[in-house]
Amino acid sequence: MFYATLSLFLHLLLPPTQAPISLFDGRTFNGWEGDTLHTWQIKDGALTGGSLTKTVPHNEFLRTRRSYSDFVLELDFKLTGTEGFINGGVQFRSTRHTSPDYEMIGYQADIGKDYWGCLYDESRRNKVLVQADAAPLAKVLKLNDWNHYKIQCKDNHIQLWINDLKTVDYTEPDASIPKTGLIGLQIHGGGKALIQYKNIKITEL
Repeated sequence: MFYATLSLFLHLLLPPTQAPISLFDGRTFNGWEGDTLHTWQIKDGALTGGSLTKTVPHNEFLRTRRSYSDFVLELDFKLTGTEGFINGGVQFRSTRHTSPDYEMIGYQADIGKDYWGCLYDESRRNKVLVQADAAPLAKVLKLNDWNHYKIQCKDNHIQLWINDLKTVDYTEPDASIPKTGLIGLQIHGGGKALIQYKNIKITEL
């Protein structure tokens, strides 16, 4: 009787655990928007941006059509390149920029040399908010291969992991920064680079 009562108490006290939801069906751009004519394609079951033969002229983002607030987002990514600035990233709690309209404003879980695992503030404060420690990352990072990102946002607390290694534990001090927004997948301009994203799942908290 005691355990049954305790179980009921915990059930009422704790919020229900949401099941993860897939944001990409592996075949279509359903739920996403962006330059799907020139920059983004679906290749090998992954959302694929950029080119290994032509320089990406500027940043491009594939964006979700809806916003998210508190969540755990997990995905696999692969970045390859031949020359120039080879970089990408995962936007979250972000908005679409109006000028230039291809940009996004908000937090980014960064991807690429000197930026792996960092938390960057795209088109807002335009700086790295937390620099990841490169030494432990070098031991788990798989260059030119698939890696795993986990992004957790709860209120003003943001945490990032690459391949289960925590790279960021950040508490936002500015109460004016939005706690909700779009998720975006970036291919950075200025390089001959290709980025792929797949197994994109979100659990809302």
